[in-house]
Amino acid sequence: MASEQQSLRPWFLDLVPFLVVVLIAAHVLALVYWIYRLVTEKQPQRRKAH
Repeated sequence: MASEQQSLRPWFLDLVPFLVVVLIAAHVLALVYWIYRLVTEKQPQRRKAH
């Protein structure tokens, strides 16, 4: 059983950086999409006169 755990460990450790990259990419895409929505949104300019 110990040999099975040792063979499983490198596969999991190799997968972790890939998952981190995927999560970072998803957040970057979400941020870009959010900024795109803000820029393309047609809103009346609300400016307070001081």
